[in-house]
Amino acid sequence: MNKQAGKTRKWVLTGMSLSLLVPMLAACNSGDSANDPDNRRTLRVGTMYGSKSDESWFRQQFTDMFEFTHSNIDIEVVPAIDYSEMQFEDYSKQQEPVDQMAKLKEIMTGSDPVDVMIINDMNMLGQLVNDNLLKQLDPMINEDKIDVSEFVPTVIDGIKEQGDGFLYALAPTFQSSALYYNKKLFTKQGVEFPQDGMSWDDVFNLAKRMKSGSGKDAIFGFTFNQWGAGDNFWDFQSFAAPLQLRMFDEKGETMTVNTPQWQNLWETIAQMKKDRVTPSQEDMNYEQPQGENYRYNPFQGQLFLNGKVAMTIGDYGMINQIQQMNDNSDKLKMEKLEWDVVTVPYHVGKEGFGGNIYLNQLAGINANARNSDDAWEFVKFMNGKDWAKLKSRSTYELSARKEFVKVRDGMSYNIEAFTKMKPAPLQGSSIKEQELYREKPNLNLINEMGSMLFSQVMQGSKSAKDALALWQEKGNDLLQKIKNNPKGNIENPFDGINTDNGGGGGGGISLEKRAIMEAAGEAVTID
Repeated sequence: MNKQAGKTRKWVLTGMSLSLLVPMLAACNSGDSANDPDNRRTLRVGTMYGSKSDESWFRQQFTDMFEFTHSNIDIEVVPAIDYSEMQFEDYSKQQEPVDQMAKLKEIMTGSDPVDVMIINDMNMLGQLVNDNLLKQLDPMINEDKIDVSEFVPTVIDGIKEQGDGFLYALAPTFQSSALYYNKKLFTKQGVEFPQDGMSWDDVFNLAKRMKSGSGKDAIFGFTFNQWGAGDNFWDFQSFAAPLQLRMFDEKGETMTVNTPQWQNLWETIAQMKKDRVTPSQEDMNYEQPQGENYRYNPFQGQLFLNGKVAMTIGDYGMINQIQQMNDNSDKLKMEKLEWDVVTVPYHVGKEGFGGNIYLNQLAGINANARNSDDAWEFVKFMNGKDWAKLKSRSTYELSARKEFVKVRDGMSYNIEAFTKMKPAPLQGSSIKEQELYREKPNLNLINEMGSMLFSQVMQGSKSAKDALALWQEKGNDLLQKIKNNPKGNIENPFDGINTDNGGGGGGGISLEKRAIMEAAGEAVTID
């Protein structure tokens, strides 16, 4: 996973924001039955990860304002998984994987189910819809005359795709990515600027024209992410996501990677690195001036910000870093970055799909809710204009309401680049694939094997053709072991794979532990 995915994206309400917004919100709810002191109620709000010992962040993020403006409604936060307990597990020992869906079902069914569910994973939304655990919101949206055309189409379309064309949740914000480019480098090279709606071939061809120099004076054409060289397996999976390539069949018993399509993609990326169009990991630590010429650089390793890469895929929060760097360029003795953004490239035949778009504040109503009226009031409040105005001040995420998607004061850039592309589901994210991974968590070993071999191809120690053939062969052997032992320890799972120079391509941390660390407020960094 990219480092940007590991950054803590937590926004805390300030006293000033509260003082400005509370009177307005309180006025909007004055006289409402929600404030009837004789009609006190409890609304149970569920979340995948939380801490029973410290609910402060979750309440600040989701419930404090609602509880303030609905004085007779008490919020009870119910985490499906208590990370304050799990973070003390000994992860050096074999751990039984946590079945997230089973944990969710526990708090959404039974004798005391939650009323509202905050969902931090788009794919989990689809699973909950498929299991009939969420109430369809369309009838209530129509009854209250809520105009969904006021929301960013990418957000609404993404939610509907998980609900067979219907809305089972709403999200007040989203995180998106775009293709950033250095205007000064393009002008210097006499190359036309990138544009919205380019294919990957278009971008790679531009990147080849933009590379120049060597050594410490090298300028690279492109990186797949703003943090690293982009030669890890996670970046490949994000790049290839719209093509929906499969590692193995639907039963998880036969490998499907030794194909011309897989080979073409691996060879394309490897050739870009070989031709120095994209940097290697060694280039990330280019030599800094020493002695009297030494200068502190908080953006060391971020080649785009240092003017050494012409184009990169970056998230919306990267604008914050650019602004910080430009505002302090004199102190840092760095050249200000002249930049803009366009849409993330698409694969031919998959126009309109691409980029990393995250909806991690989805709010839905439990189909078994006892207090569905207040649950809908909560969902409406969380996705209303007043809340959107407050959330629009975030520097790391965008408002889902179009009127609050605006260019930051004092800046000029193509803000629509962040809103045009539809998200492409990653490998293993479909409902059937998630069920398969829950039944056979050892299937993650196939991903690790692929990461090792991909890294060897990037390092030039194997050809893409040979690596994929080996992955197919050894992967089939491993799949049979997984069939017989889907959850337990498997000895020598990478037997026959040279691991000396191939590890680390996938990030080195499980998705489960990553989620726990992020929920606990810990920064997650990926090498």
